[in-house]
Amino acid sequence: MGETERVSPPAQPPDQEDSARDVAADPRAEDAAEAHADFDPFTDTDTDTDTDTDTDTDTDTDTDADGLTDSDVDAKSGADPRAEDAAPSMTPGVILLAATPIGDAADAPPRLRRALTDADLVAAEDTRRLRALASRLGVRVTARVISFHEHNEHQRAPDLVRAAQDGARVLVVSDAGMPAVSDPGYRLVRVAADAGVRVSVLPGPSAVLTALALSGLATDRFCFEGFVPRKGGDRARALRALADERRTMIFFESPHRLAATLADMAETFGADRQAAVCRELTKTYEEVRRDTLGALVDWASGGVRGEITIVVAGAEPVVASVVDHVGRVLALADAGARLKDAAATVAAETGLSKRELYQAALDARG
Repeated sequence: MGETERVSPPAQPPDQEDSARDVAADPRAEDAAEAHADFDPFTDTDTDTDTDTDTDTDTDTDTDADGLTDSDVDAKSGADPRAEDAAPSMTPGVILLAATPIGDAADAPPRLRRALTDADLVAAEDTRRLRALASRLGVRVTARVISFHEHNEHQRAPDLVRAAQDGARVLVVSDAGMPAVSDPGYRLVRVAADAGVRVSVLPGPSAVLTALALSGLATDRFCFEGFVPRKGGDRARALRALADERRTMIFFESPHRLAATLADMAETFGADRQAAVCRELTKTYEEVRRDTLGALVDWASGGVRGEITIVVAGAEPVVASVVDHVGRVLALADAGARLKDAAATVAAETGLSKRELYQAALDARG
């Protein structure tokens, strides 16, 4: 019997839902402004000239339950109380990959807000979504904002690196989650590394890890496979290559291809393989469906909406059998190897006992 977890909607109206992906674009994003002279290589700019007048003047000293101040705790733990000051949200000449919320804008860390404020140049997968997120976070982006997606990453990466080399604070964000993880970014990191430009990261929400944690499947070893191929034949071949994968596997998929992908997984991995489909993670109608692949196919055939992450249990280890490998020993022996050497070779390949393989080969010869 499968499991389904749903999150009940809150009392507030739907238009108050914090959703980083589904929010309507901020109308202020349409306002044009004068381009920053330092970044002439970019032509399709989108600059917001509003300034953020908020300042943080909180100088209170926090005290814990034991009456210790923050400085006392730092002294006890060996932490450097200056560490926060030593690590600003943005550093000149550094490219910062920043994770954005995967659903609930409230998941955005304070450091993301500061980075959006401090950046000189922001490269966003979708500039309108970036500005909509900034609006929800109460941040006014004054940096130059340019598009940076899979179709222009190859051309834009060198320009971003040059901007960093000129001392700019370059911030890179995707629509949701971490740049470079099934999103634009990895080519930029490669170009930056080749040019000796430092790349840092601002960690945050991840659909991959969130789904894995909710799946109820093994988390000690896992692999992320991204989106499987769209075409049926290509998808089937890709899944067959994973048939013996023993790690928990994580996939992204679109809702309209979910049923077909689950059906191919059931055929390749076995209908009894355990899996979980995670839908609308961190959003109001979050749902996690845990069941066998066969049962999940039946469920998805009725139609599923929202953003989907699939988690599939790894293959069970295959226990090697002496009987199954005696033929290999005899074949090596027939090819000219001594029987003992043939048994040793197969034992090394399979992990079986050399003595048992040798004895089984002798018995087989009669």
